[in-house]
Amino acid sequence: MIRTEPVGHIRCQWGEGPIWWRNALYFVDIEGSLVHRYDPANGSEKSWNVGQRVGTVVPRAGSGLVIAGDHGFAFFDEETGALSSIVDPESGLPDHRFNDGKCSPDGRFFAGSISLAKKTGTAKLYRLDPDLSVHEAFGPVTNSNGIVWSADGRTCYYIDTPRQEVLAFDYDEESGHLLHPRRVIATGHIDASPDGMTIDSDGKLWIAFCHGGCVSCFDPATGHELHRIALPCLETTACAFGGPDLEDLFVTTGVHKTAREEHAGRLFVIRGLKARGVPAHAFKG
Repeated sequence: MIRTEPVGHIRCQWGEGPIWWRNALYFVDIEGSLVHRYDPANGSEKSWNVGQRVGTVVPRAGSGLVIAGDHGFAFFDEETGALSSIVDPESGLPDHRFNDGKCSPDGRFFAGSISLAKKTGTAKLYRLDPDLSVHEAFGPVTNSNGIVWSADGRTCYYIDTPRQEVLAFDYDEESGHLLHPRRVIATGHIDASPDGMTIDSDGKLWIAFCHGGCVSCFDPATGHELHRIALPCLETTACAFGGPDLEDLFVTTGVHKTAREEHAGRLFVIRGLKARGVPAHAFKG
């Protein structure tokens, strides 16, 4: 039986970017400028204010974290709270900030920007390489969102929200290039915005639908929607598998502008899906 419940005590203005790493879930509150860590084994929570809106967080190989936010890419030290800037490829675009992102299996950090003024085609998806050089990976886009890789690392799936589709690319591990973009899933039949995304061990994609209060599972091989799980928050933003066996689906949410919802902004866990995630990847820089 599928069970959905809020967990922890953190309430985000706009939760995003969940990732399971070293037996805990990391996620961000974009508008709250916070990085959170939740340990479901003992219920402990820790939060850090990074002084800027933060779109996503990923682990760094060895120790520490990497974020992407208002001022581009930066290293973050959990022990000291120190933030060290790496690079901001959109420093000349004040109406932009970084949004969602994840690391490829070979340790590159892909994260994209969003036009806060909702200007079409002014944002980009970027790639931060381990040598700390930054490159345009794909564009133009408008609202860069979920990105994941297949288990063999050869296919990358990506969402630019206004397109209402999932794109697939051939991934060249040697160069880090995204090649041969094509649409594999259309989401226009759902009256909501495709947002964060994760992948399970069978290669199925799980997509959170902002303004739609749901997470849906799709088969990228056929484009078919397989399952849809409702959540009690319209602003369902992103999802990631976690837990000891990667069988729990954690879902972040945000606070709707007008609707009053008891659990808006809470972290949820969905159990009983009979699906298992794949391990997250760290940045190798």
